[in-house]
Amino acid sequence: MSGQSLFHELEPLLERVRKPIQYVGGELNSTIKDWNVGGVGPAGEELTVRWALMYPDAYEIGLPNQGVMILYEVLNERPDALAERTYAVWPDMEEALRSTGLPQFTVDGHRSVRDFDVFGISFSTELGYTNFLNALDLAGIALHARDRGIDEPLVIVGGHAAFNPEPIADFIDAAIVGDGEQAVLQVTDVIADWKAAGQPGGREELLRRLARTGNVYVPSFYDVSYLPDGRIRRVAPIESGVPWRIAKNTVMDLDEWPYPKQPLVPLAEAVHERMSVEIFRGCTRGCRFCQAGMITRPVRERTITGVGEMVERGLAATGFEEVGLLSLSSADHSEIGAIAKGLADRYEGEQVGLSLPSTRVDAFNIDLANELTRNGRRSGLTFAPEGGSERLRKVINKMVSEQDLIDTVAAAYGAGWRQVKLYFMCGLPTETDEDVLQIADLAKKVIDTGRRVSGRRDIRCTVSIGGFVPKPHTPFQWAAQLGAEATDARLAKLREAIRADRKYASAIGFRYHDGQPGIVEGLLSRGDRRVGRVIERVWRDGGRFDGWREYFSYDAWMAAAEGELAAYGVDVDWFTTRERGESEVLPWDHIDSGLDKEWLWADWQDALDEQEQEDCRWTPCFDCGVCPQLGTHIQIGPTGKQLLPLTVV
Repeated sequence: MSGQSLFHELEPLLERVRKPIQYVGGELNSTIKDWNVGGVGPAGEELTVRWALMYPDAYEIGLPNQGVMILYEVLNERPDALAERTYAVWPDMEEALRSTGLPQFTVDGHRSVRDFDVFGISFSTELGYTNFLNALDLAGIALHARDRGIDEPLVIVGGHAAFNPEPIADFIDAAIVGDGEQAVLQVTDVIADWKAAGQPGGREELLRRLARTGNVYVPSFYDVSYLPDGRIRRVAPIESGVPWRIAKNTVMDLDEWPYPKQPLVPLAEAVHERMSVEIFRGCTRGCRFCQAGMITRPVRERTITGVGEMVERGLAATGFEEVGLLSLSSADHSEIGAIAKGLADRYEGEQVGLSLPSTRVDAFNIDLANELTRNGRRSGLTFAPEGGSERLRKVINKMVSEQDLIDTVAAAYGAGWRQVKLYFMCGLPTETDEDVLQIADLAKKVIDTGRRVSGRRDIRCTVSIGGFVPKPHTPFQWAAQLGAEATDARLAKLREAIRADRKYASAIGFRYHDGQPGIVEGLLSRGDRRVGRVIERVWRDGGRFDGWREYFSYDAWMAAAEGELAAYGVDVDWFTTRERGESEVLPWDHIDSGLDKEWLWADWQDALDEQEQEDCRWTPCFDCGVCPQLGTHIQIGPTGKQLLPLTVV
């Protein structure tokens, strides 16, 4: 029976798996709605639109994800819709499900994912693609979109990776690009109207209606042709009424969307156990490597009163004792000082801590840091210079000088902090060994500064290195990626430079990711439809949880790529370490992020010339294209309002 709970069949499996609590559901603020909450039409047609929402990773990673949590709540507020959640199951649970013939299920109502109208997957990273295919197979949904019938869910993807959905185009019915809040409601309206009309034209007509909205991408309505050398000739719609380019969805007033109002509280340990509030969306700092900053423009701030209301409601609903003030660059909020002080005043004496994610060196100040830690514990500080040398920071448009960093850490160590973490990338365009080795010199100067201003020897600095992966819709989308062996060799030299000096070796921690996962991520992030065969081959050969070191197999990916791409005359290097030309059609050119391709190319040339670009929040517009093309505008304060305490102390 459709929508029936499978819990009685699942319960005996729980004693056979590790961490069974992650499959039980029933978290504080979770929702289970009646299967037919929308009612039944006069001819007996179902009028409820049902979404199974997935974050394609383990429960502990997926449950705190803000995107899924927001859509879950937005959809469940609709009287004619319901949403439930599902996550990637660990290999032991997969084995148990396959051995008993049970399907991928939701953790809310323990219903089969196949029973829902929509299977919606949010991708923060491309390394979740094999988990996605595994969930489709476990759910009993046809792996390829062309093979699905009218009784199977629409498979719709979103998230940052959806800005190039081509590698998974064969497996999805549609992609939502950009902000999801309004988009999922629009899709729900289209499905509801189609169901109420008796499902005319079947599955293909429903997809056609979605495609004609202009901001839902349906790959089956587009043909991709190739040049003899393997490059794309063009991507073109195959029928009238379907747009040549798919527009990004943009929510313009965040105060109208104060979600999540009732944040979920995990039953099992999760990566983030705090109540989080997104204080603004978008970034115009213009870091050339940063896809998130480019694709989420323009900047839209939540007002100080809007932030305060969300924090008040969220703490009451969850009982958390930490509030994360989230955005791509939270200290850049025009009223961040007033927000931090207002919240610290409001919750003084209540043991409510405030936290910011990684802070820009030039946005940090001690007053802000003290307000953030006034009611909570004082933890380490994290800064992201990204590039080791001044020259390289100009290339990536990270307008932070070495003196800026030294001044900032001096203030922090002088004010009582003992631990600082610095984040860098390896493999950036034009980078040399010398650029990377300057990271060691910078870390040593940080330790010297800390010891000098604090008068103490127990000063620590952790250097964390991530491999650079060129991403679509950024000025570096044309850049050649550094190979895995070259990345590892460069990092080995840096490690040796840090460890060789005994004066600093014990004070500097060194954490890094080797180059192999980055090459696979590069293949998936800039790949086209031909890469889908590689993903499927890896999954069929047992690939799962590629974002986890203990499950990732570089050899499996390389073997699959060699076997599947040779027939097309391309290989992994063609997709990763090859530099693109200005005239090349890129796989994602038909996805409109609002950014002019000509402006991105000009900024790429500026990078090669080591020319910096100012932040357009505080300077005249530099014509990236987003605001006029999408009919949007930058929204920043100050509002002139204050966040007053709720009660008289």
